Amino acid sequence: MAAYQSELAVITKAKDLCSYVMTVTDKSPKRFRFTLVAKLQSYALNTIENLYRANEVFVKAGDRGKAAQRVDFQHQALTELKLLGYIAQLSMEQGCILPKQYEKITKKVHDCQNMLGAWLNSDRKRLGI
Repeated sequence: MAAYQSELAVITKAKDLCSYVMTVTDKSPKRFRFTLVAKLQSYALNTIENLYRANEVFVKAGDRGKAAQRVDFQHQALTELKLLGYIAQLSMEQGCILPKQYEKITKKVHDCQNMLGAWLNSDRKRLGI
């Protein structure tokens, strides 16, 4: 049996966040389906997409072009997380999700942001960018 490559921890956390968002929004009132629910789900999925894209960019020492590309994807994921946090807050205020659900989403977003920030710092130190 082939050994599986372990997935980046921040991607695992983002998948957990996305799964939770999908579960929570499935039970949201229908009047929010094409507004807040769509945004929440979209930002969660876009975060994972950008994390995968960043992780797929192979950067050699001194390759500033590839390093910049990776950092760009990382920053896009960070922006998606910030927007997800805001839309979650708005969703709670509008009654689309419950306060406890908002609290859990916020914690998961914060965990992802911290791990992504650590990844960015690690890349900056390692690659000298």
